[in-house]
Amino acid sequence: MTSGSEREQVVLVYRGPASLPGCPEAVAASVAAAGLLPRYVGPRERLRLEARTLAAAAAYAQPGGDELELAWPLLRRTAPIIRSYVAAGGSYLGFCLGAYLAGRSPGFDLLPGDTDQYTASPTATVRHDRDTVVTVQWRGRPRTVFFQDGACIYLEPDAEAEVVARYPDGRPAAVVCGYGRGRVGVVGPHPEATEDWFTDAGLEPPRHLATDLAVDLVTTTLRR
Repeated sequence: MTSGSEREQVVLVYRGPASLPGCPEAVAASVAAAGLLPRYVGPRERLRLEARTLAAAAAYAQPGGDELELAWPLLRRTAPIIRSYVAAGGSYLGFCLGAYLAGRSPGFDLLPGDTDQYTASPTATVRHDRDTVVTVQWRGRPRTVFFQDGACIYLEPDAEAEVVARYPDGRPAAVVCGYGRGRVGVVGPHPEATEDWFTDAGLEPPRHLATDLAVDLVTTTLRR
């Protein structure tokens, strides 16, 4: 059994075939840096992604992974469970693929709007799906963030949402909003990326990694 005080600290991080190696671990590190307790959940983990497991956690985090079309069939059956969990007061954190999955075409349908590829925007500053960097305005300040075909969040005109970060063309790159009694925080790029992500991709790491921004997204989403 999980006590009430421990539940307020536990964040379940998906690790399984709908993620890629290194992505769950980077999200878990950001969760830990926020002073919370990451616990992996997935088909090969001790904890399975099911209603009773979610009920014992403060948040569920969906990390980066492969293409949405490949991940969605693996997660489709969990969509009603995740929606019910957030609507009842839980929190959802989505990083890159996790942001795509928060949308509705296809996805968990947790946003007041939908998601699409930033690279598909006619004003995008990145027009390819290779590993690269992008400079976003995070709370009005420019920060260089790892980027790999990340999502852009398209909000409905009357949406009640906090746009935490914007791409160079002004489109939302990170958003926090409500869903039922719960909260949703998503980001298209990868602020959780560690230095090895850059070097492995042949990129020069920024002078200041953006991991503090990942922590900001976590704490903002879980703030009540």
